[in-house]
Amino acid sequence: MLRSGQGSVKTRAGEAGPEVLTAGQDAAASRCRVAVLVSGGGTNLQAVLDAARAGGIPHGEMALVVSSRPGVGALERAAAFGVEAVVVERQKYETAEKFDAALLRVLKKHQVDMLVLAGFLCILGKKVVKAYPNRILNVHPSLIPSFCGEGMYGLKVHEAVLARGVKVTGATVHYVNEVCDGGEILLQKAVEVRAGDTPELLQQRVMERAEWLLLPRAVEIVAARIVAGRG
Repeated sequence: MLRSGQGSVKTRAGEAGPEVLTAGQDAAASRCRVAVLVSGGGTNLQAVLDAARAGGIPHGEMALVVSSRPGVGALERAAAFGVEAVVVERQKYETAEKFDAALLRVLKKHQVDMLVLAGFLCILGKKVVKAYPNRILNVHPSLIPSFCGEGMYGLKVHEAVLARGVKVTGATVHYVNEVCDGGEILLQKAVEVRAGDTPELLQQRVMERAEWLLLPRAVEIVAARIVAGRG
């Protein structure tokens, strides 16, 4: 695929004319290259991939899936969709800084424009956050600022919600900065807490009624902004 500044068309006497792109190439070149970062089964990844396949993220190109763990279900989902996937295994790096640097090299190699954290269980370091200002999204399974911050992820969030006895929870998509769950909120959706809920039941309801709806919408919002900024 030719991108802007790559390749040319020969004209008279070997002169280089303007680059010519086919309709498909032009559309791909004008989209935002999205990388989804995962660590587990990839249900939120699947929501994004399904939305992309259905045309719900027209400004985004699903360019890469990066997993911090080998052998996880998210890698199978990426393969089924046909998107390239790589593993940058956290345990292979002695420090968070070395992991951060390795992750950034992979992202730059694949010319990624924005990141989506979808069940990614590693804290992004300063290098990656600085490289993608207002271009990193995270989905959190509560209504931030409630039930968030360090140590609040997965079932732990829903356990805390039930222990506190609140009647409404939900999900939040926010920008990522150097503060855990501290970035600007982009989208939120409330979900009821029902009598008799277990953490597992509540987790499933929040995913189905909030996370899987909000995340693809947020990806398109940010991708469209990035593409518009190129004009």
